[in-house]
Amino acid sequence: MARPIRIAAAGDVHCDELNRRQLGEAFARADGQVDAILLAGDLTTYGEVEQAELLAEICRPLATPVYAVLGNHDWHCKEVEQLTAALSGAGVEMVDRGHAVAEVDGARLGIAGAKGFVGGFPDSQLPDFGEPLLRQVYAETSAEVEALSAGLEAIAACEHRVALLHYAPTLTTLEGEPRGIWAFLGSDRLAAPILEHRPHVVLHGHAHAGAFQGAIGDIPVYNVAVPVLGSDFFVFELDGSGVRPA
Repeated sequence: MARPIRIAAAGDVHCDELNRRQLGEAFARADGQVDAILLAGDLTTYGEVEQAELLAEICRPLATPVYAVLGNHDWHCKEVEQLTAALSGAGVEMVDRGHAVAEVDGARLGIAGAKGFVGGFPDSQLPDFGEPLLRQVYAETSAEVEALSAGLEAIAACEHRVALLHYAPTLTTLEGEPRGIWAFLGSDRLAAPILEHRPHVVLHGHAHAGAFQGAIGDIPVYNVAVPVLGSDFFVFELDGSGVRPA
């Protein structure tokens, strides 16, 4: 029987000058101890290229592959293209609206990624109706849903499959956050491709005061935002039949 694949996951690392040393130490500790490092968005504090370059310096010497999606903070300064280039140049594989497949001891680890977006959950959902600006918001979420679906379909044959998001695809990991902001923390529209393609685990961030563990049907969902973890990374093991904390 093949050994389990180990992944270290975290969201909302918010790299900047203040925490670069702490982050560098955390990544160095994870390097070589896991098969992949997954970052669930909000890689920077304000989306400044300089902050991305700090994270790039941390990731460049790592032997362990790093996969990431962007978060809302990473879009703040409208420097996404430069930010993404800095991280990609350091070997970070960006899977925003995409996917990646890694070979680990003869088994394939598939990662389908998307930032996700807002839209809400039952009883608080944004409809595709009304003013053009609101319909643009709905359309943006639609594009994220479609990209996630395409990514999950592309990794369907992999023995280990992960959906990596920033925004929450279920309200089960939002408990602890004020209900009035749930519509801004994610959308259950993201759950549809997850239920259809059935990855082994879903990882997201963004909900700093949310719950660590939830589910979409019987598919486990983990909110790996650093404030929720209370640590730098959380390590999971995937053994082909499911996922468990290492």
